[in-house]
This record gives sequence, C-alpha cells and structure tokens, in this order.
Amino acid sequence: MSVAAAFFYLFSAIMIASAFMVIAARNPVHSVLFLILAFVNASGLFLLLGAEFVAMILVVVYVGAVAVLFLFVVMMLDVDFAELRQGFLQYLPLGSMIGIVVAIELVLVMVGWTQADAAIAPAGATVQAGVTNTEALGLVLYTKYVYLFQASGLVLLTAMIGAIVLTLRHKPDVKRQVIADQNARTRAGAIELKKAPSRAGV
Repeated sequence: MSVAAAFFYLFSAIMIASAFMVIAARNPVHSVLFLILAFVNASGLFLLLGAEFVAMILVVVYVGAVAVLFLFVVMMLDVDFAELRQGFLQYLPLGSMIGIVVAIELVLVMVGWTQADAAIAPAGATVQAGVTNTEALGLVLYTKYVYLFQASGLVLLTAMIGAIVLTLRHKPDVKRQVIADQNARTRAGAIELKKAPSRAGV
C-alpha cells in the first residue's frame, strides 16, 4: 500500500466517523466540533486529489466561518434541547422510511454506475504547463467567466442584504443612536445648570 492510499483511508475513516458523530452526539457543541473535524479531513482528501484551492476554501470558509458561527450560536443561545427531543419518537417511523429509501437509491446508483469513454478525457480548458491548480482556476475565473463570477457575487450580496432586512426588527422601547441628533446638540440643550441652596444638599 502506498503512502497516498494510506492517507486516503485514514482521512476517509476519520471523516465518516466524524460525520456519524455529528448526528449521534448528544451535546450540540460536540456535534459542531465533530463537524469541523469532518471538514478538515475532507480538505485532506481534496489535497490528495491535487485540488488545493478547494481544500483551502473548505478550511477557510466552512471551518473558519460557518462551523465557528454555528459553535458561537449554539453556545450563546439558551436552547432547551431536552424539550426539542420530546417529539422525536413520533417522527421516527417516517424518518426511518425516508432513510431506507435514500439508502436503496444510493446502492442502486453505486451498482449501476458506469463511466463513459468520452468522460475520461478532460472536458475543461487547457491548462498551461507549470501552473498550479489555484493559479489555473484564477485565470479561468477572472478571464473567461469574470462576468458570471461577478454576477454570482452580486446575487450573494443581494441575498445577504435581504436576510438582514427581513430579520431586522425595530423595537419601540430600545434606545438607538442617531448621529445627526448628536452632532446638532449645543451646550445650552445638553447641559442644564441648577443652583442648589446652601447646606440643603442636592
């Protein structure tokens, strides 16, 4: 067995075990930590395939942003998970049936999967010799697909702004900062001087 095959089996076994522990762990914080471990091992598999850019994106975006955000949300919210699990048994038969159907479909796909002869040849653009995977991907994205790449960024920006607008709620009892009112304040309107009588206290 070669070193690459040994690392492949190691990363695959740890990733499958971590993915199982994500849904099996009782503590949600432990589930998020197992999810981070699964992402890291998946990035190791991408490194073995020579796709270092995808591996870096998986670590930076998913581990560094999404999984850490999940972790902070789970730790900061006071959620009663015992109450959430009370109706678990009534959905167990339906969930088991859906899981069995999905498992049968996966087995049928694995058994009946064949690779066409035309799919063996690379269908993408030709890559210059001596160019790394990340540099080649950047050359393709920022030359041939630059408009589509910018359009996808605008779509994501629109979705982010829409999510902020939909979830923003103005409460009437909450004091908010108005910078224009603060800049327009004068000394006469901000300070009120009162003369207290002598020996009478404030």
